[in-house]
Amino acid sequence: MPSNLPLLLIVDDNPENLTVIGELLQPHYRLRAANGGARALRLAQLAPRPDLILLDVMMPDMDGHEVLDKLRADPATRDIPVVFLTALNSAADEEEGLRRGAADYITKPIRPAILLPRVASLIERKRAIDVLHRRISELEHSLSRCLLDTAHVQDSSLQALSRTVEARNANTGRHQYRTQAYVRVMAENLPPGTAEAASLDARAIDLMVRSAALHDIGKVGIPDHILDKPGPLTPAERMLMETHVLVGVEIIERAEQDVEQPIDYLQLAKQMARSHHERWDGTGYPDRLSGLQIPLPARLVSVADAFDAMLSRRTYKDGETLEVARRQIIEGSGTQFDPVLVQVFEQCFDRFSQIAGQEARLVVV
Repeated sequence: MPSNLPLLLIVDDNPENLTVIGELLQPHYRLRAANGGARALRLAQLAPRPDLILLDVMMPDMDGHEVLDKLRADPATRDIPVVFLTALNSAADEEEGLRRGAADYITKPIRPAILLPRVASLIERKRAIDVLHRRISELEHSLSRCLLDTAHVQDSSLQALSRTVEARNANTGRHQYRTQAYVRVMAENLPPGTAEAASLDARAIDLMVRSAALHDIGKVGIPDHILDKPGPLTPAERMLMETHVLVGVEIIERAEQDVEQPIDYLQLAKQMARSHHERWDGTGYPDRLSGLQIPLPARLVSVADAFDAMLSRRTYKDGETLEVARRQIIEGSGTQFDPVLVQVFEQCFDRFSQIAGQEARLVVV
């Protein structure tokens, strides 16, 4: 079997299950098998380490939850994605598995039409993250070369990171650039005399616009079958989707490691990645911030991101018209969005329309 095929570790105390799952996966992957938690932990440490672990939950001595906790506690194995395979099929069981850090949750009996695409999607996700980590290493190397022009290094690093999102979905990539344009319009037109306007000079606005490209970088950590699902998400899938904000922060923090001083645009990018789904009324996620507790960069991206999402076609919906999207943003004033920013949006709507109209995929009135 070719050595470049992804390596999977299958863990199940039932030999028949190991055989069935192994026969399904053998044509496509290299395999290791373990019949218990302790052996699974040993095999996960061996080089080369697995690209993915398929882990039974109900096992004697050490159940799957305990195995996952130990994998996550070890720096050598904490980044290996784990899929729970279990006969436990309640929503509470699934949510518990995802809360503990499982990448996916597949119920028994195993169905090839479910298992194979899910595994393929997670392998694709891991490869995307591995590419991202290599790019981050390149970023750190570039930042250590102090004789290079700082702006050039930052622009190159930013493009390398934002293209990771674009590579997952071409429409998502265009979304980044439109979001940046909307953020600039609002930042440049904040009401004069306000504290927000006073804090934003031309350099600060430029940094904020560049940082906005990374607000959805965490979506590289979401499986394709959820990102591209044509219908509504289940509660468990919604919970997993919402983790993209924290994944985004983790990714950006990796880019800051080993750098001796803070990087301005990455500091802003972390605020945007973490808080762009917070709501003015405090019902958003992940921290349930409200009002001015939400950082200004995140409040700006919240309006820009929502407006563009309303207009854009997705696998699960058609795009709205400009007028419908305009009305929905205005109706969200004081609940979802900062009322001051909604006023800026209204005043600058012609400019928003021009930016939106540059994309043929957008639906216009």
